[in-house]
Amino acid sequence: MVIMTTTSSDTFLPVLERIAEEISHTPGRGRPADYIPALAACDPRSFGMAVAELDGTVYGVGEWRQPFSTQSVTKVFTLALDLAREGDELWEHVGREPSGNPFNSLVQLEYENGIPRNPFINAGALVVTDRLQTRTGDAAGELLAFLRAESGNPALDFDQEVAASETAHGARNAALAHFMTSYGNIDNDVTVLLDQYFRQCSVAASCADLALATGFLARHGIRADGSRLLSRSQAKQVNAVMLTCGTYDAAGDFAYRVGLPGKSGVGGGIIAVVPGRCTLCVWSPGLDERGNSVAGVAALDRFTTLTGLSVF
Repeated sequence: MVIMTTTSSDTFLPVLERIAEEISHTPGRGRPADYIPALAACDPRSFGMAVAELDGTVYGVGEWRQPFSTQSVTKVFTLALDLAREGDELWEHVGREPSGNPFNSLVQLEYENGIPRNPFINAGALVVTDRLQTRTGDAAGELLAFLRAESGNPALDFDQEVAASETAHGARNAALAHFMTSYGNIDNDVTVLLDQYFRQCSVAASCADLALATGFLARHGIRADGSRLLSRSQAKQVNAVMLTCGTYDAAGDFAYRVGLPGKSGVGGGIIAVVPGRCTLCVWSPGLDERGNSVAGVAALDRFTTLTGLSVF
């Protein structure tokens, strides 16, 4: 087998096509998340992948234009939006270390005095959403407006069915929020916070949308319209936390296999960043036991191998 090691943009589509062909023959694609009916009904063999260059040129294969439930992928964008507003003060309320525990675990909060280990586990994401809510009055609305602008897709919206299902199964997130409130690390009413958080997670978007929306992290903090959202240092911080914490307690294995900052969601999506070069999104709803897309991780692994594009 000949390995294609190149950074030329005109080879992205052939590489994506090759990956899609390889993935189509891969057995054992995992299982969709079963606690949200809208996710449980997804075909685990569905697959889409997109690459967006810094200028907004986007390439894709498979179901790359098919909207799916973004879930925890949106945590990257709320983190960036809040970090842009309050800067380093945010890190007094949420850490930057891998958790080593499942994304919805309550275990560490008590002996770490209500400070979540990182912004991508559920407890940490609740803190970030809470702080963005305080600063904007509508954290979910702020997120949606940002995603619409960066993707160039004004039709992006919340999936009300998914949001309602999350609310109906949201007891553990409510427990996390109430527990952190007892430590003074949540400012807003928990009911309001949970509504914002579940709407945030319910956004439906495609691989093309998310690859484009993530572009500011590859452009070192510069948005699609040329304005600056984050400083270069802040963009580096977000990418670093994605690399070390973006795939929950599988972050080490993801860094080992893929070698890129990435963030997964239980809807089967994963976004990834090649700083200074491009951004990616892959979707396949079959998950492994740690909540990451089986085919998605495999596809990103092949992408960095075939192109030589990695942070290492």
